[in-house]
Amino acid sequence: MGQPESRDHRASEQSGLPPGQRLQRGWPVTHYGPVPKFKPDRWEFRVFGATADGEKHCWNHQEFSALPFASVVADLHCVTKFSMIGAEWGGVPARTVLELAPPAPQVTHVMVWAEYGFSSNLRLADFASDRTLFATHKGGELLTAEHGFPLRLVVPHLYAWKGPKWVRGIEYMTADRRGFWEERGYHNVGDPWREQRYSYQEEPGEGPEL
Repeated sequence: MGQPESRDHRASEQSGLPPGQRLQRGWPVTHYGPVPKFKPDRWEFRVFGATADGEKHCWNHQEFSALPFASVVADLHCVTKFSMIGAEWGGVPARTVLELAPPAPQVTHVMVWAEYGFSSNLRLADFASDRTLFATHKGGELLTAEHGFPLRLVVPHLYAWKGPKWVRGIEYMTADRRGFWEERGYHNVGDPWREQRYSYQEEPGEGPEL
């Protein structure tokens, strides 16, 4: 016989929220450190690491803003246990970046780099999801600085810390390594439906090989 479902699990299924999450009205501001000042003439988005051609690929702000625009309606689940439901995000699909600057065949993971050296690691399959988006807009409006303007990553099927604010580039990796919060005790994968919040919950194969 299987184990009976917990009350929290049944409640999450009924509410449409992952386990342990609560519905949030509005959008709280949560981040570590100061809000960076955007300087468009100095802003650059970089793709580097194990690229297919061995070269670094760069776009300035005007060039990146001219890339194909797409919209995704998706929830945002914060590890602090609030969920924002049905937000409309607009920006550049991650798949567009993968097509313009392909990874080498042996790439398995991506490190997303943001201002102040902040980083978050993702499995390549998570990054390549057709719903993963470099967001510039929410609800048809430009993001505010506090919410990540000019660019934040949205990975709807993972906890929100996996999508950093103020993104400046991505690094293709042939082996996994932990990002900023993952080094500080957060789960290496971060699936909210499996409530993967902390590193002590990791099962074999979910973290980098030592």
